[in-house]
Amino acid sequence: MASPAPASPSHLLRSHSSDITALSFSDDNERLYSGDASGRVVVTSTRSLRAIVSWPAHTDGILGVQEWGPRIVTHSRDHKLHVWARVEELPASARVGGSAALSELPPPALSYSLDVNALNYCRFSLLPDASSESESAALIALPNLVESSEADIWALPSQKRVHASVGTQRTQPMFSLGGREGMRTGLIMSLHLFRAPPPSEGPSARAEDLRLICAYEDGSVALRRFIVSGTPTGTEPEISVEGRGWEVIWQSRLHVEAIMAMRVSRDNLLALTVSADHLVGRYGLDDAQDTPGVVYRTTHPGNGCIAIRDDGRVCAIGGWDGRWATLRVD
Repeated sequence: MASPAPASPSHLLRSHSSDITALSFSDDNERLYSGDASGRVVVTSTRSLRAIVSWPAHTDGILGVQEWGPRIVTHSRDHKLHVWARVEELPASARVGGSAALSELPPPALSYSLDVNALNYCRFSLLPDASSESESAALIALPNLVESSEADIWALPSQKRVHASVGTQRTQPMFSLGGREGMRTGLIMSLHLFRAPPPSEGPSARAEDLRLICAYEDGSVALRRFIVSGTPTGTEPEISVEGRGWEVIWQSRLHVEAIMAMRVSRDNLLALTVSADHLVGRYGLDDAQDTPGVVYRTTHPGNGCIAIRDDGRVCAIGGWDGRWATLRVD
């Protein structure tokens, strides 16, 4: 029986002249952000399918772009992370009968920048502060400025590094998986910063609820949490150096090749990884998981990206052969 024909695209957006390297939607799905290998970023309206604004945000390829409230965060291979003021789309009355070409809106204003380490192609992970009424505060995780196998966490907009060198091995993980916990992991390929749900009813998440999951060049994944011992509750310092205060919850190696992409579900309970091999790794981020990692085998090696639907039940995997597949997660 012949295979069904591939699905045809509903729309083709031709706003870039270089390879597209990063994509993201706004939380309200009103805007599509795209970045390319030249450093250009384009914001496209999902209603009109026209570009709202396009500008050379960086001098090298874009690693990540994300909307953060009234701001846009861009991250590039030029070792810079920029925070921009988001440009508002023109009102409907001004768009009627307008050209389908790129709009002539001025580029966003640059608010501030960070010098970062982009040697390992790992994009940032942004964690907005839910307690901030103005939506102006956030934590952002990036590879360490010197050691690409470790991570730093910065506070925005203060640009203060609050956690340095997360991933320095100082203690054994809570669960030993195959005796691999002492091995060299190589570069961080992908990371995700989040707060674990509170274990019971009570105040909002505290410092010890902060967690970081990292996927590595050697095919392993590690989940860590920030814990401060010997300090009365409510007075914990939210600062650490050389990875102190960070505990490895578990460490698992399911892939035989470097992990190329990792995605975490919206509820922060599930992570999926793909690699240069033909495997898909599934990891439970709940503390109740005795075996955090389960491997699934596909028929095609060489997978470069993965996305999870908002309900966490379906994922899409993109391969180096230019094809993509959808799989049920549950």
